[in-house]
Amino acid sequence: MSESYIAPLRSWLATPMRGDLADAVECIRRCADVQHVAVMPDVHLSSDICIGVVIATSHLIYPQAVGGDIGCGMLAAAFDVEAPRLNPRIAAQILNDLAGAVPPRRRNRNALVVQPAALADGSLSDGPPEAVRRKEGELEFATLGSGNHFLELQADEENRLWLMVHSGSRAVGQAIRDHHVAHAPVVDGKFRALDAGSDAGRRYLQDAAWARRFAAASREAMAKEAGRVMSNVLGAGICWETKIETDHNHVSMERHGGRELWIHRRGAMPAQAGQPGVLPGSMGTASFHVEGRGNQEALCSSAHGAGRAMSRGRALSKISARDFRQQMEGIWYDYRLTGKLRDEAPTAYKDIRVVLQAQRELVKVVRMLRPILSYKGV
Repeated sequence: MSESYIAPLRSWLATPMRGDLADAVECIRRCADVQHVAVMPDVHLSSDICIGVVIATSHLIYPQAVGGDIGCGMLAAAFDVEAPRLNPRIAAQILNDLAGAVPPRRRNRNALVVQPAALADGSLSDGPPEAVRRKEGELEFATLGSGNHFLELQADEENRLWLMVHSGSRAVGQAIRDHHVAHAPVVDGKFRALDAGSDAGRRYLQDAAWARRFAAASREAMAKEAGRVMSNVLGAGICWETKIETDHNHVSMERHGGRELWIHRRGAMPAQAGQPGVLPGSMGTASFHVEGRGNQEALCSSAHGAGRAMSRGRALSKISARDFRQQMEGIWYDYRLTGKLRDEAPTAYKDIRVVLQAQRELVKVVRMLRPILSYKGV
């Protein structure tokens, strides 16, 4: 492939891509071995490779195109009760009990949630990844984290109550990313890459696959803890047969256009034909369960949510506590955290319906859900 090669680009945009964002995407197109780039409607800038971009390569692996929260994703499941069962007293009790059952972070080693044996018996690359797995990883398993991670109770069109959990691999994923990026050579003067066939490439892929399993197991453990809270407070049970799982930060070998390619998704969920997915809005707006259409030009991918419309700093400077309370009217949350949650206000995010409209070729809507109770860590 010639040095002047520019990878094909397909985009599904909710708003025009201008300035720094357009430049960042162009930079990705020119990276070594990048075969195709797909841009999702929730695309936004990050410190390295954009969030909401899908990249295909033939042999090079770009850890920065996966990011540090490897395996971050969603779990949704229905309860066997209807949303009207909640009232202010019950909601307050649920929020209080969730803070103990699903903490944003855990500091007491006597309160650990036991990991599945497949995770506890695993090992990562020597150095920081393995050290973090044994220390922070044990503490952070089944913890929510902060930022845009959340646990939410929602109601579908028939008023059935649903659970939605958004979280990832916590410190372990970051340690894996940082360790392998530090040992990867720079290509094209900007990003670092590993050959998938090299020892270093295989170690990264093994570590990243472990982090993906860790994140999925952690979400399920949090869902079970939330289920215990709901059982104790409301007498509700999770209907596990309704469970939907997806993640949106990973790299995997997939077949597209008759070729085996390494598909890097950062802030984009897989959307093969018929594949179920979860598309969250924001704390105060609707979320959707969707089904993939298998669009090959999108590398069978979809947006992973609404996507930020404002940086966190800008949101904090523009959105007042009063604004936040108005935007969250009718939704239960911990009102004591209002000042600290302003960067997660609904207006800090794009309109999820506009995102859905922009990617109507990528997924179809199965179910709409409205937020009832939102639990977040700070």
